[in-house]
Amino acid sequence: MAALDLNAPQADLAQDAAALDAIWRDPPGIRGFLTTVDHKRIAARYLVTTLALLVIAGILALDMRLQLSQPGLERMGPQAYNEAFTLHGSTMLFLVSVPVMEAMAIWLVPLMLGQRNLAYPRLTAYSYWLYLGGVLMLWVPHALGITPDLGWFQYPPLSGPAYGPGHRVDIWAQMITFTEVAALAASVNVAVTILKMRPPGMTLARMPLFLWAMLVTSVMTVLALPAVMLATSLLIADRLVSTQFFSPGAGGDVLLFQHIFWFFGHPEVYIIFIPAVGFVSAIVETFTRRAVFGYTVQVLAIISVGLLAFGLWVHHMFAVGLPRLGASFYTAASMAIALPIGLQIFSWIATIASGRPRFDTPLLWVTGFIATFVIGGLSGVMTASAPLDLQLTDTYFVVAHLHYVLIGGALFPLFGALTYWFPKATGRIMSEGWGKIAFWLVFVGFNIGFFPMHLLGLMGMPRRIYTYPAEAGWGTLNLVATAGMLIASLGAAIIVANAVISLRWGRRAGVDPWGGATLEWSCASPPPPWNFAATPVVASLTPGWEPPPRAVMTGLSLENREVLVTSVGDAVPEHRQPSPGPSIWPLLTALATALLFVGSIFTPWAVVWGSIPVAAALIGWFWPRTRPEEAQAEAP
Repeated sequence: MAALDLNAPQADLAQDAAALDAIWRDPPGIRGFLTTVDHKRIAARYLVTTLALLVIAGILALDMRLQLSQPGLERMGPQAYNEAFTLHGSTMLFLVSVPVMEAMAIWLVPLMLGQRNLAYPRLTAYSYWLYLGGVLMLWVPHALGITPDLGWFQYPPLSGPAYGPGHRVDIWAQMITFTEVAALAASVNVAVTILKMRPPGMTLARMPLFLWAMLVTSVMTVLALPAVMLATSLLIADRLVSTQFFSPGAGGDVLLFQHIFWFFGHPEVYIIFIPAVGFVSAIVETFTRRAVFGYTVQVLAIISVGLLAFGLWVHHMFAVGLPRLGASFYTAASMAIALPIGLQIFSWIATIASGRPRFDTPLLWVTGFIATFVIGGLSGVMTASAPLDLQLTDTYFVVAHLHYVLIGGALFPLFGALTYWFPKATGRIMSEGWGKIAFWLVFVGFNIGFFPMHLLGLMGMPRRIYTYPAEAGWGTLNLVATAGMLIASLGAAIIVANAVISLRWGRRAGVDPWGGATLEWSCASPPPPWNFAATPVVASLTPGWEPPPRAVMTGLSLENREVLVTSVGDAVPEHRQPSPGPSIWPLLTALATALLFVGSIFTPWAVVWGSIPVAAALIGWFWPRTRPEEAQAEAP
């Protein structure tokens, strides 16, 4: 087993850099681009793709807002509005919100663990290529004029063969399959890495809260995502081979689709939110210079939210005629989940109040998150009440609640996290002045844009309409909401410009510009391909604040790619595991999988014949390597 050296200085370890570089760097040029398994490069691709889609989805939202800014406008017809609504919702919920959190985990988890890569590097590459296939599955048909137009939920019977001719519904359904398989691959990878690759001394009781958040999120993803894949697969079967799962006339049930869909759909809200909890905890800890108050409470709250999230999906279905006694149970569960979330919010407030807060841009985003998410949580408790929800469902009150929870609860922490870890990823610091201006524009614009929607909902404005008459009295509030969106869009544009300019001309960051408490701040900025020359040894919850010299564990090979495997509970070193090197097989496997998925839109035989190239690609992936330059590992 690797030797444990508690006093090995980093200067002595630096002499191994040349050997590590020869082993861990990617091949040059296009070959390296296509074959890389470096978690940082793959995470960067995820981030660039998701953030580009975030901009596009934001433009679609602004376009719809302009259409609704005054009554009777004709900028968009009903078909164009339905397509824009479907693209916006599907992009944000399936192609941005979950994948961007996975991207942050893929980038951060090995660095927070002092490791050189994730447990299954080639699976990381496969997940991105398949995710990219999902992006193309939605947006290429849009460019060809075959845009899905039934919303981001595609309820039958409207999505069934009788009312949804053509392939618009099939395109949406297979986009779901692409992205969810990619998410499952990434989640298994992250969960195994956290459980089996923690550095010596990082017991479960010393894990950073971000790692707890990502562990719970990964388990939730593995449990929830098969449900939506089942729903869309049954829908495709109804459309392609005339099964009758959702056809009431032949013994099926349209509510079955809603039950399966929302069994995934509501946990998905927390699959998006829980990683944001990890961002907030990391930022609060660093900018208050104290460990997060109530660490154990925070951990238990994260686990509780993950468990309760699976028991309240029916509150999305209060208006479909379910038994009232059953609705009362889901009302109780929906209200109960506010308790652990409330404990987390009080914990962060206590940390800020008892620490020495420094309100730099990342912490500003956290304070904005707390304010907006509390508003979204309160409106969520309101809609959890079945009698009130019957009045508010399918109105703009629900639109306001959804965006307060998802934008306030996920994107605000994400913007804070991107600002916080930008120096580590790029070696440059974003402008503080422009960062604060962008925050206030987004925060003020967001609230001006979405708070009036609560009032519009109470006034009876239904969602998913493309125009309305002047006598409805909704014009003024819609104009205010549109003005708020324009202000927030200006702030978002400043964020993008600040990042792009800082990437080239920003102030150099150094190793640890913020004084972070976790291990990623102890490696170079940006990290080299191997991340750490030696595995850090952890002795507390805040290893970044431990005084030097900091103990490290040496012994990993300088001639082959290796990672350290430790025990699940106490992180006791067990063995060194070979880590796979660059490979073209993840890309080829993703292409074969894409061929199967796309072909199944047109014929069920594609599932049969498409399995052949998938099997061939997997054989190539797992085929034993005998030549030294190929012998990295047979694991995915």
